Amino acid sequence: MRIHLIAIGGSAMHNFALALDHLGHEVTGSDDQIFEPSRSRLNDAGLLPDSEGWYPDSITKDIDVVILGMHALIDNPELAKAKEIGLSIQSYPEFLFKATENKQRVVVGGSHGKTTITSMILHVLNALGRNADYMVGAQLAGFDRMLKLDESNDLAIIEGDEYLSSPIDRRSKFLHYKPHLAIITGIAWDHINVFPTEESYLDTFREFIGTMVQGATLAYCSEDPQLVLLIEEALIARPDLRFTPYKTPKSVPGNGSSEITYSDDTCVKTALVGAHNFQNLAGARTVCQSLGIDAREFDEAIQGFTGAARRLEVAVNRPEKNFTIYRDFAHAPSKLKATQAGVVGSYPDRSVTAVFELHTFSSLNKNFLPQYKESMNAVDHAVVFYDPEVVKHKRLPEISIQEVIECFEREDLEVITSVDQLESRLQEIPKENHCVLMMSSGRFGGAEIPQ
Repeated sequence: MRIHLIAIGGSAMHNFALALDHLGHEVTGSDDQIFEPSRSRLNDAGLLPDSEGWYPDSITKDIDVVILGMHALIDNPELAKAKEIGLSIQSYPEFLFKATENKQRVVVGGSHGKTTITSMILHVLNALGRNADYMVGAQLAGFDRMLKLDESNDLAIIEGDEYLSSPIDRRSKFLHYKPHLAIITGIAWDHINVFPTEESYLDTFREFIGTMVQGATLAYCSEDPQLVLLIEEALIARPDLRFTPYKTPKSVPGNGSSEITYSDDTCVKTALVGAHNFQNLAGARTVCQSLGIDAREFDEAIQGFTGAARRLEVAVNRPEKNFTIYRDFAHAPSKLKATQAGVVGSYPDRSVTAVFELHTFSSLNKNFLPQYKESMNAVDHAVVFYDPEVVKHKRLPEISIQEVIECFEREDLEVITSVDQLESRLQEIPKENHCVLMMSSGRFGGAEIPQ
């Protein structure tokens, strides 16, 4: 097939390009901005566009499929040309479903922990020599790409994002996948630009449950009250489904590891940090058991799991100084709380400084900002960084430092609005008996992390 990707530089989109090229398809693409690591990876594969920008003349009738990325605008000139000449235009989740239509599909959904649980499942499958197609939202150790498609595989593991599919497909991505087995990790309102109310956010998860195939299995965290209410509704609406609850294992912190006890009384040790990661382990274990993997096999195979990129990823570690810096993708209020609690609980003898970047549309929105109330209160020192230029770029009303402090409801909260100030503050952090937690879905404006 000849396949053209509009907005090829995106995290998911460039991985699609690499995977499709690997399968032998003729792949082209375009984008107005391509950053690292997408640029180097596309260049190494011979797929980097000759120049950045949109070129409608390159859209011709011999293209079999146009895959439209979420970062393209609705008035994109290449999209307009593809519509004009009647080409097949698909979002990447739509394309992914068609590529896995005849396989057993496992979809990992929820407001938090999706990437980590997907990564855990893939790690275990890989350790046990079981091949699967996959789509995951981070680069994993031992895997070449974030996406793999292979006609010989009969299983597909898909991270199910609730965000929009494309500029012309306003459905949540996970509504395309029609899973045979799914997990919902928990529900906490996010993406205010798409879901203006909490109820509208809940509705997309209701729809997701409704898309599951007849007789499918749904694992869910029984400790999430919002999710439990949805499951109670689903028991009536979808009596054909099998519902499998799981919960956070009990844990006892140790020296560099914790001992956790699952609900079946199995005790194992893990180097992972935080109760939320122990909950993720329980979720991944439940899914793998539904795939026919014995719990003991899972417990043994997961020992080598070191985490997904930017999910409590160790950026700096000096054991001799008891000093560690973590990077984490946390950006929603519930994720901030869980990540901080995990680090604080794992290092009771260290001080913790948490640095959070307001970067997403929701986090920089005055209507959503109050959701961060008390979300930075678990740590010793709390710093919030945002760039006023990003607020302007997203065409949002200006926010003041005082407004941020009031919304977080922490009087000693430090709010920083320039990269230079942030770098200076990071250098002031003690480099002994301390943990630093850098939380953002962005890059802190390019600020340099202290070593």
